[in-house]
Amino acid sequence: MNDIHIRIEGVNKVFGAEDHEVVALQDIDLGLERGQFTCLLGPSGCGKSTLLNAVAGFAPPSSGEILVDGRAVTGPGPQRGMVFQEYALFPWMTVEQNIRFGLEIKRMRGPEIDRRVDELLKLLSLADFRTRYPKDLSGGMRQRVAIARVLALDSPILLMDEPFGALDALTRRNLQDELLRLWAELKKTILFVTHSIEEAIYLADRIVVMTYRPGTIKRDLLVEIARPRDPAAPEFNLLKRELGLMVMEEQARHHNDELRMAAVD
Repeated sequence: MNDIHIRIEGVNKVFGAEDHEVVALQDIDLGLERGQFTCLLGPSGCGKSTLLNAVAGFAPPSSGEILVDGRAVTGPGPQRGMVFQEYALFPWMTVEQNIRFGLEIKRMRGPEIDRRVDELLKLLSLADFRTRYPKDLSGGMRQRVAIARVLALDSPILLMDEPFGALDALTRRNLQDELLRLWAELKKTILFVTHSIEEAIYLADRIVVMTYRPGTIKRDLLVEIARPRDPAAPEFNLLKRELGLMVMEEQARHHNDELRMAAVD
């Protein structure tokens, strides 16, 4: 029997008033296994981030239920850590202070905080930058600090909203490899939002393709390509083409919807 860590049951999300409702999510049903790396993939406007925020507890669904270890999500909680595309670091704090912040809020003992921070600085190759401020770091290094700050709280679930989307290609690949290493070592359950087909295939055990608004599940598939994955391999590119056709179909729906709305205006 599968060990379901996150269960999403009949989730709908509607924004706006009755006379101008926007259905962002419709009838989402998913069961995410403990320790699984799942990517939510789809074009802008498909509800990927809306669903992630619902799992995080930031924006509860209009109807349906989200359960973590069988308990309903009613708001943010320590078992779910969130990494955003924007680095969300405190600019007046050093790297070390940013990582310590959440542990101090939890009122952990000083020696325990010191040990945990030292471990994470080493784990994410940040030890030489512990006294630097965010303004002195590259984008990739800032995102390492953001990930370290979330990992410091040791949440069993890691929620990531296009965390590498603003980075250059080389830095992005380096951080993807770093994330895979951390995931293999720490056994976190990861739910990762991306609009990059290649990123989803490179990272995920499982890819959930979402439709353009209203966001529904278009395809739910397991990535059966052995790791480490080579983006130049035939099986990688075959899956990339298959997923590309699905996403392009949804992008076309988005474009046609915009044309239709423009014609009405």
